[in-house]
This record gives sequence, C-alpha cells and structure tokens, in this order.
Amino acid sequence: MNRLLLTATGLLACVFTAQAMAAPPQALTDSLTVNGESMPVEQVLDTPVQGLWEVHLANGESFYSDASGEHFVVGDIYKNGADGLVNLSEQSRNAQRAARIAEVPDSEQVIFRSDAAPKATIYVFTDTTCPYCQRLHEEVPALNEMGIAVHYLAFPRAGAGSEGARLLSQVWCAPNPAEAMSAAKRGEALDIAPDCDNLVESQYHLGMELGVQGTPAIVMPDGRLVPGYVPAERLAEMLDLNG
Repeated sequence: MNRLLLTATGLLACVFTAQAMAAPPQALTDSLTVNGESMPVEQVLDTPVQGLWEVHLANGESFYSDASGEHFVVGDIYKNGADGLVNLSEQSRNAQRAARIAEVPDSEQVIFRSDAAPKATIYVFTDTTCPYCQRLHEEVPALNEMGIAVHYLAFPRAGAGSEGARLLSQVWCAPNPAEAMSAAKRGEALDIAPDCDNLVESQYHLGMELGVQGTPAIVMPDGRLVPGYVPAERLAEMLDLNG
C-alpha cells in the first residue's frame, strides 16, 4: 500500500500546473518527438488529471505527457476515492483492449459456442502446443453449457516463424477450424497445408499489442486480461454467471 501511495504521489508531483491549459490532441500528436524523430502516435486521450494526456503508440506502448510534449510520465494513475485506490490506467487499457478485440471479425476467429445465445463471450489467445491451453480446451464444453462462448485467437508462444505458428496456421487453414483446433489440442497431426491466407501472424502481433505474454491469455468482455489457465467454474464466477 505504501508503495502504491508513493507511486501515486510521485505521479501527481509531475503534473505541471503552469501548463494546465490542455492542448488539442492533434497538436500534441504532431509535436511528440524523441531525438528529432516523430513518435508513432496512434491515439491521444484526455485523463482526469488536468494538463496530463494519455498517449498510445502504434507498437502498443503508452505513457503520459504534458500538453507541450516536453515531460513524460511512465506508470499508472490511481484515483484515491472513498472505496480506496482505483487504477484508472488499467481501466483505460481494458477499454482499449476490448475495442481492439471487437475489430476482429468472427470469421477470423475459431469459435466454440452452444446453439443458444451466449450469456458472455471470452476471447482466448491460444497455442495448440501449450499444455495449459489444452487443459482449458477440455473445459470448453462445460463453458458452452454455462452459456460462455469461447473465441480463439492465435498466439504462437515461440513467435510467428515457429513450429507452433505452423500448427496454428494448419488450424486456421482447415475447412472446419473448430474440429482442427480440437484435434490439434489432442496432439493429433493435421494433414492440412498451412499455406492459405491465414491470420496467425497478425493475431500474434495483436496479442503482443494488447499485453499478451503467454498462453492461454483470456480477454474478458470488459477487456480485462487474465493470464493463464482458469477453471470453468472460476471463469463463470468472474463473469458473474453463478448468481
């Protein structure tokens, strides 16, 4: 707790009241440079802290800047309210993550769901060679039965040029990707050429952009990133479906 308070205090100490007049986001985007080189700014957002802007780069990194682009702050903003400390930066990351996931068409995902309309949908960055991904996949029928749809995205742990990426490409190239996903996670060899116009590499880069560091990585409907295997019953609790 003391460390969090020191972090919050140090962050607020970096707010420059002399520069509290906020610049328009486009003006700040145009002025952000390092060593004379323009920064790959993708988005500039306002924050609850006057004079401080949230900057998102094209490579997925983010930081805070004053209106002039002269002073940067790297870290999280916390609101100290009646209910304790709330990580506003994490809330922003969640919203950004949910928005990016929503841009991926269903046709580019491998989807498991029941015939009934789902009560909730989770997005899982997966690798067929990952033991904990295989374990989570064994619980997909239970998740579907509880009304949770599972949408898979590809994330080869060893990189876009790895054997894991080739196996995921076979899944995405299959006539029935769902059946191929299940077979691959059972350790069965797939007689499918991985040379279609598949999306494994782009989804791998999307995962890195969203903060995925390993598999499985579960993105909840609100954009929260949950790393690692989570049992079906626990996921239902996290989605508030057991009440």
